[in-house]
Amino acid sequence: MSKSTNQPEKHLLHLVFGGHVDDPQTLDFSDPKNLKIVGIFPSNAQALDAWRTASQASVDDAHMKYVLVHLHRMLEDPEHEK
Repeated sequence: MSKSTNQPEKHLLHLVFGGHVDDPQTLDFSDPKNLKIVGIFPSNAQALDAWRTASQASVDDAHMKYVLVHLHRMLEDPEHEK
């Protein structure tokens, strides 16, 4: 609960996933069926920590890329995908 308003804290969901890309400058994943889902996290800080950990674990593979997606933005704005 938030201390100032006694309202439950709003969790802003974040997704961290990764996979191989043909070109490390893009987000064009080579094999979308084999993406590695790191997890869904309730805060940006937790998601960023997970992203860093996953990225560091694959630092020797230049074609492995992990991304952090702000799911809460997509859930709040249904027009986001259009």
